[in-house]
Amino acid sequence: MGTVGLRSASTAIILVMLAQAAEAHVGPGAGSGFWSGILHPITGWDHVVAMVAVGLWGAFLERPAIWILPVLFPLVMALGGAMGVMGVPLPHVETGIALSAVVLGLMVATAARLPLTWASLVVGVFAVFHGHAHGTELPASANPFAFALGFVVATGCLHILGILFGSLTRWKLGKFAVQTSGAVIALAGMAFLTGWL
Repeated sequence: MGTVGLRSASTAIILVMLAQAAEAHVGPGAGSGFWSGILHPITGWDHVVAMVAVGLWGAFLERPAIWILPVLFPLVMALGGAMGVMGVPLPHVETGIALSAVVLGLMVATAARLPLTWASLVVGVFAVFHGHAHGTELPASANPFAFALGFVVATGCLHILGILFGSLTRWKLGKFAVQTSGAVIALAGMAFLTGWL
């Protein structure tokens, strides 16, 4: 990654970190359009860390996982969202979301090299929880299609942010930084799980 790429990744990280840390999920009626959808995932830290972790892990696993996992996540998330919209019950959604940060963070922290099938299964299972949480909010939105589109775009950007930062694994110090980030993500997941965040 060149100087321009590092600057872009650094700028993106700073912007995400400066985003207002609001509740992880919008209230009824708050998701009224595209910009609400864009803001939704970046103002919920439980979502931010999980989405970034998918990109980081994909970078560790290299091709084709580096592209498959970040594409798989929003596709399966859409399925979970449809389940939420239809009122299909899914127990322990918030626990599943918190566990996604713990597990995906540990995958990055340990540089776990699961086969692509297993990595896809892990990412897909957690995507259902993330999607379901947002799908239950969509019926109250004035424009659910625009909200969903914004949400998918923001999710993709968070995955790309993870991939960009994850590309630092080419260097020894960069690999340490990425694995440390994974450990921080796992700890944040534990904090969500125990109610500290």
